[in-house]
Amino acid sequence: QELRQLYSRIVAHWYLAMSVSDHNKRTVTNFVNGKFEEAAGDSIPVTSPADSKEITKVACSTEADTQRAIDAASKAFPDWSSKTMKYRAAIMMKFHYLIREHADELADLIVLENGKNKAEALADVAKGNETVEYACSLPQVAQGKILEVSGGIHCRDERVPLGVVACIVPFNFPLMVPMWTTPIALVMGNCVVLKPSEKVPLTMRRVCELMQEAGFPEGVFNTVNGTAPVVNALIDSPLVRAVTFVGSSKVAELVASRCHKLHKRVVSLGGAKNHLVALPDADVNQTATDVVASFAGCCGQRCMAASVLLVVDPDGTTFQPLVDAVVKLAGTLKPGQAAGEVGPLIDEAAYKRVNTYVTTSTEKHGATLALDGRGWQTPDRTGFYVGPTIMVHSDRKDPSLHEEIFGPVLSVYRVSTPEEALEIENANPYGNAACVYTRSGGAAEYMVSRFRAGMLGVNVGIPVPREPFSFGGLYGTQSKYGDGDITGDAAVEFFSTRRKVTVRWGEGASTAFKRPKVEDAANFNGKV
Repeated sequence: QELRQLYSRIVAHWYLAMSVSDHNKRTVTNFVNGKFEEAAGDSIPVTSPADSKEITKVACSTEADTQRAIDAASKAFPDWSSKTMKYRAAIMMKFHYLIREHADELADLIVLENGKNKAEALADVAKGNETVEYACSLPQVAQGKILEVSGGIHCRDERVPLGVVACIVPFNFPLMVPMWTTPIALVMGNCVVLKPSEKVPLTMRRVCELMQEAGFPEGVFNTVNGTAPVVNALIDSPLVRAVTFVGSSKVAELVASRCHKLHKRVVSLGGAKNHLVALPDADVNQTATDVVASFAGCCGQRCMAASVLLVVDPDGTTFQPLVDAVVKLAGTLKPGQAAGEVGPLIDEAAYKRVNTYVTTSTEKHGATLALDGRGWQTPDRTGFYVGPTIMVHSDRKDPSLHEEIFGPVLSVYRVSTPEEALEIENANPYGNAACVYTRSGGAAEYMVSRFRAGMLGVNVGIPVPREPFSFGGLYGTQSKYGDGDITGDAAVEFFSTRRKVTVRWGEGASTAFKRPKVEDAANFNGKV
């Protein structure tokens, strides 16, 4: 075991060195039909968020490049789908083992290209591998069912795969989000074409190598790098039967609309504006700790991050102690990529966006800065750092209270009643997550039953469901478009079709015995 871990660390250091010092020769290419191949488009630089230096290049694929990957997946589908689910799960089990063995190496790649701290990167790997683990269990949990529905007549349903499915993933979790879909889709018998984010292509390149080592046949799993033309080609191809997307709400809506026009199955997850409500009886220390972890963790670049803290304070006694506790704890955080530190934002555009929201709130809408993290960016620090920033608002129309910022920024607003908090939460256009902090079970149930969001927490500021429960916001909001949820049992449903079979064997089918006659008023078989 120690030798394996040592070998993994040596490989990781070599791989990272190759990625940084030899990036011109190590341009990230597509993985098609079990081989890495060049794309016809130009290459674009990939920079490290920590120091803004170029670490590699990624090839931008054309429509023809994308179609080659789709064709490879389509060619592999008949044989792959004909295998038993247990056979497919056995290969996935080997992949699960390889992810665990190479977790440190994969985490280092995530730190390099995404900017997370090392502990967050290891959690990214572990959470992704948790979905791989769930996929390994599918032979036990994804069976069909059979029932004698009438005298001598049986009905059964069985799950059959769709064919080629496309998965389009964002930058913020380079391993976890691709694993939300890929393992379940594969074990269910589909073939996958995945488009990684062009901002973080290194992690998935290494995953392709591990997929190959695990024993997945050629063409079963493919990656195509690039930008919008790849997305359009994946959606428009008649061979692609279903599409999953995770990203901004604007693009999520476009993806879902384009798929629906083609009568194509799609789940398309967008952004979020998550509200945390602290009731007067909330435990101050527990709440403060949880709130800081929620809004500042991963530099606020996750759709489950806290965005707005609504403090219910009917008599003026609970607001300030809680805000002071949150500010004090957030103020102890330092910039960096070691465990417990706050890493950088992904790029300059994100850095400018976050700073613009803070400046607009303070200069135009009268928000007070309880903690200003904009000073983290100094001439000595060349990355895209913004520290935890806490704004206390007085104007309910302030855009920072309503729009997704996607950074380590917390908006705090005082309300007098739980109903006022619910009014604000219900009015926001997103519907991803919400949480209530309280010691009262009755109060918790009151709030949970009235929140307008798909994933809810009680004293849990990042209420991410874990398998077999699925992940997804509320349909009809800007957090979710398309069909169903992602991951867990919803992904099993999404990546398969229920085939229903009704069987009747007549009396002449066997002379060995006769079935007793069963009276069944609903059985009209053979009658007009």
